[in-house]
Amino acid sequence: MTASKAFAAFSATTPLGPFEVDRREVGPHDVLIEIAFCGVCHSDIHQVRDEWGGSKFPMVPGHEIVGRITQVGAHVQGFKVGDLAGVGCLVDSCRTCPSCAQDLEQFCQKGAAFTYNSTEMDRKTPTYGGYSSRIVVDQAFVLHISPKLDLAGAAPLLCAGITTYSPLRHWKVKRGDQVGVVGLGGLGHMAVKLAAAMGAEVTMLSTSAAKEADARKLGATGFGLTRDEATFKRLAGHFDLIIDTISAPHDYNQYLGMLRLEGAMVLLGVPPAPTPVAAQSLIFGRKTLSGSLIGGIKETQEMLDFCAEHGIVSEIEVIPVQQINAAYERMLKGDVRYRFVLDMKTL
Repeated sequence: MTASKAFAAFSATTPLGPFEVDRREVGPHDVLIEIAFCGVCHSDIHQVRDEWGGSKFPMVPGHEIVGRITQVGAHVQGFKVGDLAGVGCLVDSCRTCPSCAQDLEQFCQKGAAFTYNSTEMDRKTPTYGGYSSRIVVDQAFVLHISPKLDLAGAAPLLCAGITTYSPLRHWKVKRGDQVGVVGLGGLGHMAVKLAAAMGAEVTMLSTSAAKEADARKLGATGFGLTRDEATFKRLAGHFDLIIDTISAPHDYNQYLGMLRLEGAMVLLGVPPAPTPVAAQSLIFGRKTLSGSLIGGIKETQEMLDFCAEHGIVSEIEVIPVQQINAAYERMLKGDVRYRFVLDMKTL
């Protein structure tokens, strides 16, 4: 076992603080990564504060991990010491079920091993995330990070990037498609960048008029203020695809009215309570209401390569790990443009 410095939550009601994690020794198929940066995802807050239930403490959050490989196992192929590498939301899966066979490890039918607040596939060994100095992961769940990308800016790609890339690819977004993005935050700003890079015409749909300038800088060509009912009339039947990133309560039916015939709306945010959907909102126009969860390892690597090709990284604010509790409070107020990233050297 290798002792590693970390920051952890010790209960749902206390601040995060220093902790020490025992990482396993590097096995024949393992890779040891010295973590340089770790992005801060809103789901970190949900799990630290046990808002989804089932949180296990002490908890070391963090699933947007980038760094440099310092050791590889004897049977590792495709990675070597000195390579830049990343780890996202998954660290293992059963690898044998139909979902895993389709490179959809996030939907592993036996239950994937998530990067933190989970267990390894033995269902006993707890997983600890990227708010730490190093991590040991099986090579099958390690990702190549191009040196073309700013390393800190690449960290949020491991969650915010793949979470928005996957539905864009699944619904086959192409040049000329009309894509609406609901909400300009950590996910929304990545959806705008990626959809624009795929050639789509992107419209930001936001409750804040102040977000329009940023949305256009990120690649949006249109803007709709959703506090104004006239927006829903103006954009009725306009979009091929809507990416909904909002976790606050809102009326799905209004946005479904913005879809074209056979258009689709994909939910990425998780509001705290179920949202009513009228059958007519789907029936008239043969529309689809769908959801999406991160992406598999193959697709995540595809996303990273796409970002390297197009020069795409997240808009970030790099902070020392000691500021994580203040960062959580700022996130809850929407006071970040658009992702915090922890500098793990500050451990």
